[in-house]
Amino acid sequence: MQTYHGVQIVYEDNHLLVVVKPPNMPTQADTSGDPDLHSTMKQYIAQTYNKPGAVYLGLVHRLDRPVGGLVVLAKTSKAADRLSQQVRQKTLARQYVAAVRGAAQEEAELCDWLLKDEKTNTVRCVKAGTPGAKDAKLRYRCVGGSDGLSLLRVKLFTGRSHQIRVQLMNSGTPIWGDARYGAGKPGEQIALWGAHLGLVHPTKKEEMHFDAMPPASRMPWSCFDAATWEKEGNFAL
Repeated sequence: MQTYHGVQIVYEDNHLLVVVKPPNMPTQADTSGDPDLHSTMKQYIAQTYNKPGAVYLGLVHRLDRPVGGLVVLAKTSKAADRLSQQVRQKTLARQYVAAVRGAAQEEAELCDWLLKDEKTNTVRCVKAGTPGAKDAKLRYRCVGGSDGLSLLRVKLFTGRSHQIRVQLMNSGTPIWGDARYGAGKPGEQIALWGAHLGLVHPTKKEEMHFDAMPPASRMPWSCFDAATWEKEGNFAL
C-alpha cells in the first residue's frame, strides 16, 4: 500500500481517492497551521501527475483531528457533487471501531439530541427541542472485552460533530483516551477509528467497500486478542 507523508492510499482512480488519515492530522487546514489531509493529498496529486497550478480535490466528509481512519476525497467536481449527495441521503456508509471504558451492552441503538458550543468546540446531550440542537443516531455492537474495556463496532446514521464520542460518553461507556469527553490521560491516543467506508462509485454506479483496521499492536487495541479482531471483522451492522 502506497504511503505519502504518512497518509496511506487505499484506492485511487480518475474520480476517487480513498485514504487512511493518521491520528492527530486535521482533515482540513485549521488555525494550528499543522499539515492537514486535504492539503497533503492535493500536493500528492500535483507531484504525482505533474499538475501545474491549482489542484481540485473535493472534501466530502471529515474525521475529528485525533481520530484516524478512512476518508474518501473527490478528484472531480462531478464526483464531489454525487458523493456529497450520498452524505446528505445517508447512503455513504461509515463504520467505526471504538474501545470504551466499562462493560458495554451486547448491542444498542443510541438516539440523542446534541448541542454544540462553537466558542469551546464542545458538544453535549440536551433535551429534545432545545434550540439549536440536532438529532443524532448511532448503533453499536460489542464484539469483545478485556481489562475493563469493551470493543465496539459503531455505525453512524447521522454525522454530527463529535457524535460518537459524546453519545458513548453519555451512555456510560466513554472512549478510552478521549481527553475531551472520556477523561483520557496525557499520552493516550483516542481509541476511535474509521474502519469501514461504503459508497456508490459516482460514475460507474457500482457499490464499493473499503476496510482499514487500527494498529493492533498499540494500546488499547493490543488488549484484545486475535480471535476478538477476527470476530469484529466478520459482522455487519
